[in-house]
Amino acid sequence: MAVKLLMTWDIVPGREQEYFEFVVRDLIPRMQKLGLQPNDAWYTYYGDQPQIMSSWLANSLAKMEEVLDSDEWHDLVQELLDYVEDFNYKIIEARTGFQL
Repeated sequence: MAVKLLMTWDIVPGREQEYFEFVVRDLIPRMQKLGLQPNDAWYTYYGDQPQIMSSWLANSLAKMEEVLDSDEWHDLVQELLDYVEDFNYKIIEARTGFQL
C-alpha cells in the first residue's frame, strides 16, 4: 500500500529567499535521494492555515518508516527548521486528489 507524507509549515518572516533556495537546492533532491517522490506542494496565500503544505509518496509504509528513522531525514528536518516554523508532518494512506 502506498503512503503519503504530508508536511506543513510557515516560512520564517524575512527568510523567504533563503528558504526557496534551500528547497530547490537541498530539500527536493535529498527527499528524492531518500526514496520519496514529490506529489503536491501548496502555498496558502490567504487565511489561517499553514503557509506551505508538501506531500511525498513512498511505495509502502515500511519504506516511509525507514526514511523517517534515517539520520539523513533528521538532518534534513533540522536544516529545514532554520527557515520554517510550526513544522508538522503525518503519514496517511495515499489516495488520489487533495488530502489533508
